[in-house]
Amino acid sequence: MDVFLTTVGSINDETRVKILRFINENKEVCVCDIEAAFDMIQSRISRHLKILKDGGFLKVDRRGRWAYYSIRSPLDEFRQSILKEISYLDLNIPPLCKECK
Repeated sequence: MDVFLTTVGSINDETRVKILRFINENKEVCVCDIEAAFDMIQSRISRHLKILKDGGFLKVDRRGRWAYYSIRSPLDEFRQSILKEISYLDLNIPPLCKECK
């Protein structure tokens, strides 16, 4: 039950749903590119990413000073179905602009 509630709780915010779709559409994304695309401060983006990671959706790969996020693989059927449903939503997802230096 705790896993279910954590998973569902991780997507109960419109920004997190948009971030999840953004990462899913762009495959692997640097945290700095997420910050730039969503025009949010690092601490707020990091909080959203932590919640999505704790919800079982994301994995992180740290390379030097940057963290790269992607959809966890393998992803269980429940989370796969959530990602599929999110892909049908009419959301205004910002484009990916590489900002990291």
